[in-house]
Amino acid sequence: MMKSHTLLLLCIVVFGVLGTCQGGGIRKNYYKVSCPQAEEIIKKATEKYVAKNPTLPAKFLRMHFHDCFVRGCDASLLLNSTSNNTAEKQAIPNLTLSGFNIIDDIKAEVEKKCPGVVSCADVLALAARDSVSFKFQRPLWEVLTGRRDGRMSRISEALTNIPSPFSNFTSLVRNFASKGLDVHDLVVLSGGHTIGIGHCNTFSNRLYNFTGRGDQDPSLNAVYAAFLKTKCRSLRDNTTIVEMDPRSSLKFDNHYYFILKQKMGLFQSDAALLTNKDALKTVNELLNSSKFFKKFAQSMQKMGGIGVLTGTAGEIRKKCYVTN
Repeated sequence: MMKSHTLLLLCIVVFGVLGTCQGGGIRKNYYKVSCPQAEEIIKKATEKYVAKNPTLPAKFLRMHFHDCFVRGCDASLLLNSTSNNTAEKQAIPNLTLSGFNIIDDIKAEVEKKCPGVVSCADVLALAARDSVSFKFQRPLWEVLTGRRDGRMSRISEALTNIPSPFSNFTSLVRNFASKGLDVHDLVVLSGGHTIGIGHCNTFSNRLYNFTGRGDQDPSLNAVYAAFLKTKCRSLRDNTTIVEMDPRSSLKFDNHYYFILKQKMGLFQSDAALLTNKDALKTVNELLNSSKFFKKFAQSMQKMGGIGVLTGTAGEIRKKCYVTN
């Protein structure tokens, strides 16, 4: 285990991304011999569901992100709670996640062809990529495979490790650095907010009580704030949802950075990206669409390698919601 961890760190330090490393780690076409149709089965199943529900790409992308930030990309997020353990799913940041049943169904499709071979961690990583890529009809980033599934899932670890929408820049940098990700990755991966929604209670403090004095966040665009107040009527509203990227929440592109520059980032953690000169420099670079897609692909591959279990570590779950 220590040897594997050392190799993983060496890969990151020397090559920047894990894709360059082979051996016992994750790699391209890991299932080429053991289950050659695995990636195609996952792709087809994912696309079938996304064709019916265009909100799934945002759900799967967020799910993958939340999984990787707790214990690494080991599908610990997919485990259900047991009589003696409360799992990550029950943590406040994860209560608004959905689509677990679809990941379970996609896993079941793979199990029919290759029982006990493909991990839930890889199913989730591939489904996230394939769902976002669906409208483009080409993979937007490469997913290295060979992850194994963890056996532990703790609510407390989710609360500690998942970045908060209320975070300031210093907290965000510290959180990402603990996962081997830098300021550049922070800004690039925040671009995932170009799709999906946010619940009022994750940002309404910016509208009604930013410093505890019944005030509004001065860094939030005033016109946008007025609009948000028509959606979120009070601090107590925890059910109403709002697009993270206004009028573009189903389209994966770099529009997020344009609204960010207009001070229309929905969360405090979005606005925080404008408070640091290095982060702001990256925001400006990502206004170029081709640069965004290239950098997003690189940072997603890097994120997908956080704390992976390989070799004999962990297990290959038969069902994603329970250990073997």
